Amino acid sequence: MHVCVIGTGYVGLVTGVCLSHIGHHVICVDNNEEKVQLMKAGQSPIYEPGLSDLMQSSMATGNLEFTSDLGVGVDHGDILFIAVGTPALPTGESDTRYVEAVARGIGEHLNGGYKVIVNKSTVPIGSGDWVRMIVLDGIAEQQKVLVGAGAPARSKSSDAAFDVVSNPEFLREGSAVFDTFNPDRIVLGSDSEKAIAMMKELYTPIVERNFAEDTDAPQVPVVVTDLSSAEMVKYASNAFLATKISFINEVANICDRVGADVTQVARGIGLDSRIGSKFLQAGIGWGGSCFPKDVSALLHTAEDYGYEAELLRATINVNTRQRLLTVEKLQQVLKILKGKTVGLLGLTFKPDTDDMRDAPSLIMIESLNRLGAKVKAYDPIVSQSGVSQGLSGVIVETDPERLADGCDALVLVTDWSKFRNLDYKKMASLMNTPVMIDGRNFLDQKQLEEAGFRYVGVGR
Repeated sequence: MHVCVIGTGYVGLVTGVCLSHIGHHVICVDNNEEKVQLMKAGQSPIYEPGLSDLMQSSMATGNLEFTSDLGVGVDHGDILFIAVGTPALPTGESDTRYVEAVARGIGEHLNGGYKVIVNKSTVPIGSGDWVRMIVLDGIAEQQKVLVGAGAPARSKSSDAAFDVVSNPEFLREGSAVFDTFNPDRIVLGSDSEKAIAMMKELYTPIVERNFAEDTDAPQVPVVVTDLSSAEMVKYASNAFLATKISFINEVANICDRVGADVTQVARGIGLDSRIGSKFLQAGIGWGGSCFPKDVSALLHTAEDYGYEAELLRATINVNTRQRLLTVEKLQQVLKILKGKTVGLLGLTFKPDTDDMRDAPSLIMIESLNRLGAKVKAYDPIVSQSGVSQGLSGVIVETDPERLADGCDALVLVTDWSKFRNLDYKKMASLMNTPVMIDGRNFLDQKQLEEAGFRYVGVGR
């Protein structure tokens, strides 16, 4: 099938590359010419395991192209994905200006033939009908231009037939390629049977597990809903997962006070099939581009419709407080932080990504700076790239030993797998006081203590 993906951020690029890999002819569109040239050269602008190899192989077969010309993409695609960012505004609302601009641009470039316009961006509930309205506005504006130039007026219904589908993404940064080929479900929201049929055809190789890790697994469930319900599925999923993390962090904080071990508690409750073990890892809270934005957006939507979503507000409040937990633990161990040097192991909000959006490390750096501490950090991706964009008040070191040198304490911020097997004995010998605050309960306490560290976990 012919596909156009508009927006080559995290979701758009992964979607475009994976759809081209399963055999579709995909053109990805982005208005950043420098970024487009980078991708045309076979280089991915984001770090995501496995993405670059798939991108280059799909380009080699001719299934994947990049352009900054929206008209080229719209003409090419039978299915047009809107995959631009919807960042959070200070009010908690989603900023939908980019979605609006793309929808209007699609309308201005529709020249006949049926199109399916897919909302892949996480958009406020009700945006499906809104996008349809904006596309029609774009068509009307283009009609005025054409008529003004002496061309005959066209019929909107016959020359520019389209339907809007909501197809939310459930990708985890760091495993997005895997998640695309091994989804738990595919959600399609529309009242158009024709549009749903085309989307099912598009996803058939994935539904049938042709590119899955386990090709003998049952077919991927396809959930067909109305537009608003599909949009709500996305928000409700992320809000539930964020709430689950905040819940176990509340339990961990109580465990700290009563002498229980939250890792044992989490295992005990996670074995209950009604609860499950995922997202029960206590630590310094959630961050990134999805959870903070989506929980706030759902809370704001509830308020717009006269409902006070107290559980969602509590989820956010617990997470905000949790991010400063490691600073409190440092104060308990080191007492006065002014004049002390603290090293952060990890900067990104989670491992296997270069994403710093709403990363807990940023709040820690700001708080430690305010308390007069010198802050150093080492991150496998950020340190390797040599780019410290947006980072202030922190010295980014090039290896773990340089990080440990002269530190009064280390804080495990991001649970990169390589952090399990560092030379902690050598690192301890380089420190002023070998203290490890394990903000993710990720490291082996016995191993750290044998290396000479005083180990402090969360809820342990």
